Amino acid sequence: MNSTVMNRADRTASRHIRLLEAQQAVNEILLGKSLQVRLSFCCLLARGHLMIEDVPGVGKTTLAIAMARVIGSDYQRVQFTSDLLPADILGVSIYKRDKEEFELHPGPIFSQVILVDEINRATPKTQSALLEGMAEGQVTIENTTHPLPSPFFVLATQNPLDLVGTFPLPDSQLDRFLISISLGYPDPAAERELLTTEDRSRMLDRTTSLLTPDDVKELQEDCEKVHVSEDLLDYIQALIKETRNDRWFETGLSPRAGLALLRASRAYAFLDERDYVIPEDVKTIFPGLSRHRLSPSSGFAQSADEQIEELLSQVPIP
Repeated sequence: MNSTVMNRADRTASRHIRLLEAQQAVNEILLGKSLQVRLSFCCLLARGHLMIEDVPGVGKTTLAIAMARVIGSDYQRVQFTSDLLPADILGVSIYKRDKEEFELHPGPIFSQVILVDEINRATPKTQSALLEGMAEGQVTIENTTHPLPSPFFVLATQNPLDLVGTFPLPDSQLDRFLISISLGYPDPAAERELLTTEDRSRMLDRTTSLLTPDDVKELQEDCEKVHVSEDLLDYIQALIKETRNDRWFETGLSPRAGLALLRASRAYAFLDERDYVIPEDVKTIFPGLSRHRLSPSSGFAQSADEQIEELLSQVPIP
């Protein structure tokens, strides 16, 4: 094997080790939530965006900030409120008389990582300002299209819709989030450790980057090389098809959701240090990928999560 190939393999191995170290660093801050942390990294590697939905105070913002720190990207936090305007996110073009031209004053969307805190407290018009950027990696301001940096990763936190002052996200916006997770309350052991050890905000202040933006882009490319067998593709298609059976949900998963499931399954296998996808990867990813896209058919008392678990149990594994 020539030295060029060996150096490339060494760099790939080094990136993967640092990726696992970054994941562990976040786990040390957000205690007892290893699955949610892994799904968050999986979302990043699959070139997606992450929705974190839960009640206030369970660590949504802590997870988002920790993710941004360890992957070494520039980031900004935007607190969504009812009076926030689209220009507060996108930026504005201001006419410079001396230059006789418009000059863009970019908003926070021009960062590599954006933490959108409490996204459903803003009005639908403001929420939609994110849509083009999340979907296409670019934004249009004053009829001029501007590319966004790469990697581009949106982490949004959302309060439950029954809380005061929330606006539900439209389906088109929800569909731009690859994975949705819920943190929930910590178990007793994790909560005791939170009560008796160092404050999480101080730990966040000490958190350093373990990856670079170039590392993230190369890791995303590595994930795309993970092998998916024909049997696994059959399984993914069977799951997607079953969601379109109206006995389960009002509307089934779209082809775009199927492509997202494939990308996310590859990323999950990659995090598990495998170069091939197994059915368990797909089953683990599927609830987080589909819960924000599916609504149970009318007349069902079960929640979307319960319906998804039942559907998974009825589709044969290859």
